[in-house]
Amino acid sequence: MLHQQTFAQLRELKLLGMAAALQRQIEQPSAIDLSFEQRLALLVQQECDTRHERRCTRLLQQARLRYPQAAIEDFDTRAGRGIERSRFTSLALGDWASAGHTIILTGATGCGKTWIACALAQYACRQGHSTRYLRVPRLAEELRTLRAAGSYTKWLTQLARIQVLVLDDWGLVGLDGLTREALMEILDDRAGSRATLVTSQLPVEHWHAWIGEPAMADAMLDRLLAQAHRIVLKGESLRAAERCEAAAPPS
Repeated sequence: MLHQQTFAQLRELKLLGMAAALQRQIEQPSAIDLSFEQRLALLVQQECDTRHERRCTRLLQQARLRYPQAAIEDFDTRAGRGIERSRFTSLALGDWASAGHTIILTGATGCGKTWIACALAQYACRQGHSTRYLRVPRLAEELRTLRAAGSYTKWLTQLARIQVLVLDDWGLVGLDGLTREALMEILDDRAGSRATLVTSQLPVEHWHAWIGEPAMADAMLDRLLAQAHRIVLKGESLRAAERCEAAAPPS
């Protein structure tokens, strides 16, 4: 009866991890050999682990990553991709997210830019950083909807608080004035304080012309490139390679 009352109180206090750990201790006779301090430490640790796991799950759902299952541990190490595992691991495990750095991934279509960006963003979520994924080609449509609903300013404010922002397919389609202005606002809010991941088929040296407005292009690139880690991916399309492997007859 005492146990049931304790469980009810733990659940009322939303200490679900601690409740689960206490249940295991009750069911394991060996737990009686532990001191009170040791048992309490295990209960507290389980509660911390449970809360961290819930937070990571929530952050991943809010991120809306294109590849939510992408993980830095699964990085493709094949030769000739333009980045070695040691460099990638050093970058992924570094302080880019908390320091507000930019990571720029360029290369031909299918070379894995978006997957790598999602893997880095997924790891940022696991580290407790709020994250959001945006496809730049769809931004114009989203902006029109936000403007019509009167929530554009609120959206910008919310986005400014996001610790890691993924801008996928930068430079893929032409920019209209509204999208250019929005990107300027987004980058200005993030400069030096929030991390940004950019993927693009367009080489960085062509970005100024793509943005179109010289003064705004100068300002945007100044904010993007000031503390940027630039990675140029090479090699054949991974999608094409996967299709060939799938079509190959079994040996």
